[in-house]
Amino acid sequence: MINFKIHKTFTMRKLIIGALLLFSITTHAQKTILIKCGKLLDSKTGIVSEKQNILIKGNQVISVSNVVSAADSVIDLSNYFVMPGLIDCHTHVLLQGDITSEDYDVQVLKESIPYRTIRATKSAERSLMNGFTTIRDLGTEGAGFADVDLKKAINKGVISGPRMIVSTLAMNTTGHYPLKASDYAWELKFPKGVIEITGADEARRAVRQQIEQGADWIKIYADRGYYRLADGSFRSIPNFTTEEIKAIGDETITSRKRLAAHAMTRDGILAAINAGASTIEHGSGMDEECMRVMAEKGIFWCPTLFVNEYVAEGRAKLGSPINLYFQQSIQATFKKAMKMGVKLAYGTDIGGYDWNLAQAKDFTYFVEWGLSPVQAIQTATTTAAELLGMQGKIGEIKEGSFADIIALKKDPTKDINALQNVEWVMKDGKVYKH
Repeated sequence: MINFKIHKTFTMRKLIIGALLLFSITTHAQKTILIKCGKLLDSKTGIVSEKQNILIKGNQVISVSNVVSAADSVIDLSNYFVMPGLIDCHTHVLLQGDITSEDYDVQVLKESIPYRTIRATKSAERSLMNGFTTIRDLGTEGAGFADVDLKKAINKGVISGPRMIVSTLAMNTTGHYPLKASDYAWELKFPKGVIEITGADEARRAVRQQIEQGADWIKIYADRGYYRLADGSFRSIPNFTTEEIKAIGDETITSRKRLAAHAMTRDGILAAINAGASTIEHGSGMDEECMRVMAEKGIFWCPTLFVNEYVAEGRAKLGSPINLYFQQSIQATFKKAMKMGVKLAYGTDIGGYDWNLAQAKDFTYFVEWGLSPVQAIQTATTTAAELLGMQGKIGEIKEGSFADIIALKKDPTKDINALQNVEWVMKDGKVYKH
């Protein structure tokens, strides 16, 4: 026979203990932190203020003022330049640099997905230590949906890394992306770096599949076979038929997702824009018509400058000089795009180059080619936040934003290269580097 009195008492004890634990967890999460700043950048206005204080509760900024508020703990950054965590809108944590197709093939054919994923945890951590508290990772390149797992592991605190926006497998047409079957015995069946489609129905299915698996964005390779004409302009072969790319765009928009397009020249860029792309990745060979349309439609450009320099000479030695040609003209293209009002968002394509190299290198090009240091910083803060649809939450330090904060010894508004030496990092109210 059950003793109901004892059972009732035991149940009540469990409820009390549970309530106390919940209270403990809640109160712990709501502890306040006061950060004393030597200099603080308002990324929206570009104004640098001295002796400002940031009050944080949990993972959010409560206030920014010159008032020293009471808090559970104090972090003294009075000798530092303080600013929002940076945003890289084009990364590949599952790649480690591939100058040649052979470099790429080694990763896809000789390294297992578990091995690549384990190594990617270090790349993600490195990105955070570099001061990039949010990244948009644009393609696992043969590693399936491992980026979704990395994102989950970071969100659950299993590993350290930036906030991840992921696209899983990029989309291409059948037979038009490495690995090239003709380079290997035809009997072999091997993994591809992308999901390949033929026809509009397969295109729609592929979009739905990526989203089902956890893709935040859809990525396509909009063109291939880049070449330079006699007048110095660039062209390429569009990857998709009109029906295929329209199906991709329609399905992406219907699913309330956004489309990122790897597109080097006008052919791929205009095709992607017509399909509803929100961002153009690389765009090294764009022309004035592309710039005009992008500016009119508010389409973002992630130029990924350093990676082109990284691969150019090595690929030229193997008989593919197109990246060298891009290198010769990209400065003029960049300046013209800025003059025409194209929205510039910071994106490196790191993973396309070695993760041990500087993730903040592209800022140097931006400033050398005409942007002020503040404008360059905005490409990786307020503009990048706009690209991701996260205005007011990331890319700024303000009431209601996530507590994503970095600190440097030098002032990057005076020397942009200071961003290559981030000394202190907080993401979501937790300090990861000090």
